[in-house]
Amino acid sequence: MRFTRTGLPGAWLIDQVSFEDERGSFARTFCEREFAEHGLATRFVQHSQSHSLRRGTLRGMHFQNAPHEEVKLVSCIGGTIFDVIIDLRADSAAYGQWAGFELSADNRRQLYIPAGFAHGFQTLSDNATVFYLISEFYAPEASTGVRYDDPAFDIAWPLEPAVISQKDRDWPPIKVVSEVE
Repeated sequence: MRFTRTGLPGAWLIDQVSFEDERGSFARTFCEREFAEHGLATRFVQHSQSHSLRRGTLRGMHFQNAPHEEVKLVSCIGGTIFDVIIDLRADSAAYGQWAGFELSADNRRQLYIPAGFAHGFQTLSDNATVFYLISEFYAPEASTGVRYDDPAFDIAWPLEPAVISQKDRDWPPIKVVSEVE
């Protein structure tokens, strides 16, 4: 695997190194030793998958509050997505900054998202399937989010949202979230 720092502290892009022959290819998607050598979490208690039918579907921006903050390792195993993270760690020099990355079944790229980040994505193809490794169990009482279109972040989504849940439309702006914490 090849680990590349993103512009946000603690977030990494991870590219698979494929071995190919006449049968096809083989690549590792996780190695506890390599993750630990980069100071990354190696325990993932929940594995989840989402499937979005339509191009332009937007999911996010989700996170869990302390003490249930999650580390996520995200990959797109079908189709293509624009994956977005926002640094919401109050003590981070990158607080409030976002970054977006194209993840696809073709590029086999993964995104490592540290605790304290909001996460969401927009599908760039029909029938996009996203696979997550998550370090903490889902805690409904800690589950929250911020608006995908909050002007405080000014995320440049590649498409106009075609499908978005009411729950994701109703997340408050970050100013309200910060005042509650």
